[in-house]
Amino acid sequence: MPVTDPISDMFTRIRNAARTQAPAVEMPASKQKVALAELLRNEGFISSFETKALGSPAQKMRIVLKYGSKGEQVIQGLRRISKPGLKIYRPAKKVPRVYGGLGIAIISTSRGLMTDRQARKSNIGGEVVGHIW
Repeated sequence: MPVTDPISDMFTRIRNAARTQAPAVEMPASKQKVALAELLRNEGFISSFETKALGSPAQKMRIVLKYGSKGEQVIQGLRRISKPGLKIYRPAKKVPRVYGGLGIAIISTSRGLMTDRQARKSNIGGEVVGHIW
């Protein structure tokens, strides 16, 4: 059965893997998912990711999750904000802060995916994809 919202599917797979303390999670890959994984790696929420056969119908992505020294989850929560049925857009001055800056809001802009801090610094608004804390 095809997935109607691939980003929600990605968030759900990461959330479920983190809850079971799985070392990694695999999922179908796309350009947007790779950009999202790169953003998560740069912000320190995941250890690494790799793609297999990108550009082919069997493209896969493997995300290696990150845990603390005592095995606690680095990703405490993920929430999809803008959905296929209801897109949420915010101008640069109203880009949301997540838990007072402890988490990040992922914003899809004309310059690609970026965090809420980067969007405010660049004075760019866009679609609020999700929140991660």
